Amino acid sequence: MGAKRFIAASYTGWPNARTGASVHDESAPLDADPAPESRRTLAGIKHTEAAVTAATGIDALALRYGTFYGPGTGIGPGGDQLAMVRARKLPVVGGGGGVWSFVHIADAARATALAVGRGRPGIYNITDSDPAPVSVWLPYLSEVLGVRPPRGVPAWLARPLLGRHGLNLMTAVRGSDNARARTELGWEPDHPSWRDGFRTLTT
Repeated sequence: MGAKRFIAASYTGWPNARTGASVHDESAPLDADPAPESRRTLAGIKHTEAAVTAATGIDALALRYGTFYGPGTGIGPGGDQLAMVRARKLPVVGGGGGVWSFVHIADAARATALAVGRGRPGIYNITDSDPAPVSVWLPYLSEVLGVRPPRGVPAWLARPLLGRHGLNLMTAVRGSDNARARTELGWEPDHPSWRDGFRTLTT
């Protein structure tokens, strides 16, 4: 009772519409044709964000976090995704054109703390400033880890294994712009690019 502000967790990346520019801001539409295996999750995201934007009598914000990396995440020491990269079990599929937006877990936490006291109601992308295609970030991560480059797999061959959602992740998703969070929350990530952030995974 008496709360004046509410912060909801959301997600950005694959929920973005897979049309238009390679990087979308918060005003861009979400995916109107999601893969069957991601429809329920996307419906939940849309429901949460609709409730936030329709809220009255309280300042409600939805923070769309990018793909986490760093301690305690899948792309962190002991993480399952990092282990897949080390074992060369995460290939570049097709042309690797899917654009990902990352955020270090510590930067995400700091953005959340800032949102408690700053920013107008609405939706915010919480990502670093360097959206990048799989064909760029995955080989770089392999190099940082000191392992051989990822294998390449044709899209047609990977689809039965990955499903439509997995194929979208590797070849077609759009990245996210963080300008609104930096301007309205006064947030600047300590790791503005995964390029330097990934190097902390081995220290």
